[in-house]
Amino acid sequence: MKITIVAGARPNFMKIAPIIKAIENAISAGHKVSYRLVHTGQHYDKKMSGNFFEELGIPEPHANLEAGGGSQAEQTASIMTRFEKELESNKPDVVVVVGDVTSTMACAITAKKLCVDVAHVEGGIRSGDMTMPEEINRIVTDSITDHFFTTSEVANQNLRANGVSPDKIHFVGNTMIDTLLSNMDRLKDPEICVNGERLKEKSYFTLTLHRPANVDEEGQLKTMMEAIIDGTNDFPVIFPVHPRTAKILEGLHIEHERLCLVEPLSYLEFNHLVKNSKGVITDSGGITEETTVMGVPCLTLRNNTERPETITLGTNELVGTDPTNLKPYLDKLLKGDWKKGGIVPLWDGKAADRIVEKLLKIYNIVPSPTVPILEPIPSA
Repeated sequence: MKITIVAGARPNFMKIAPIIKAIENAISAGHKVSYRLVHTGQHYDKKMSGNFFEELGIPEPHANLEAGGGSQAEQTASIMTRFEKELESNKPDVVVVVGDVTSTMACAITAKKLCVDVAHVEGGIRSGDMTMPEEINRIVTDSITDHFFTTSEVANQNLRANGVSPDKIHFVGNTMIDTLLSNMDRLKDPEICVNGERLKEKSYFTLTLHRPANVDEEGQLKTMMEAIIDGTNDFPVIFPVHPRTAKILEGLHIEHERLCLVEPLSYLEFNHLVKNSKGVITDSGGITEETTVMGVPCLTLRNNTERPETITLGTNELVGTDPTNLKPYLDKLLKGDWKKGGIVPLWDGKAADRIVEKLLKIYNIVPSPTVPILEPIPSA
């Protein structure tokens, strides 16, 4: 079996690392399987891409399409034309795409037009918000996917409601959590200082913002930042600034002695920051999953989420994009009344093993007697 794995943007890298490791374990055990790792180049900044490969032990890509930036349409077209040439030269049995970035959708379309199977890791999640580019990417990708590797029962329900055959839905867990759990003892202190003093555990908030609803309009961003500074009392706010947000912040001249703007952090540094935070304020989806596993209070500045299990089972709360909503949530957190959260089913560090085991069965790769059989994958 020949597998092509696609990665294009920062959220993808945490999801592919354990899959590659599981494939390499299968190869070592004697399975007739090989893979090619294709980096589309959607994220091309070193902090947003390169050091993730180094930190997570991801091998050098077999191909880098170097698609670069541009508008949504320009980037999609560039990825598709370059990935088409890659597949024509190295045709696999299945293309594995992860998440919901532009590369996910573009490479899925390209593969299907060349009659190559597509497996979508993190299939079936939905926010219901069609203003999000990611939601469009999810819907388009899932409309042509052959096999869905899902993170939750909610995702399974979404796919069944769209008419997907149950035998195409494989509930395996969350590969991003595989990466987190395998790196918990490797987290690295970013050694950030505020007013000349190093950060102490649970003595600061971590902030991330990048979604258009929060950062594209200067007045909204300014009001939100003021609400965050006002609501966090005497706690420093550490803000690793996304490149798109940095450009807008430059013109707002927002400064405060407790607000610490830093460059994007590496994976190990960022999760050390999150793990030791009093709480996290974010508009990211993936971070809500990581905070749930680490038991860190999370306030999501969005009106919807594609990861409802982080709310119903985890430590996340949906605050919304109205800055006036934030203070009551922060007051509750600072009083020590935040919910504890619990364990999300199959977020146990074994999702990638389940994915590879299932692919071997789907493509009739005869198991080696030396390969341990995992517990059966739960029915979707």
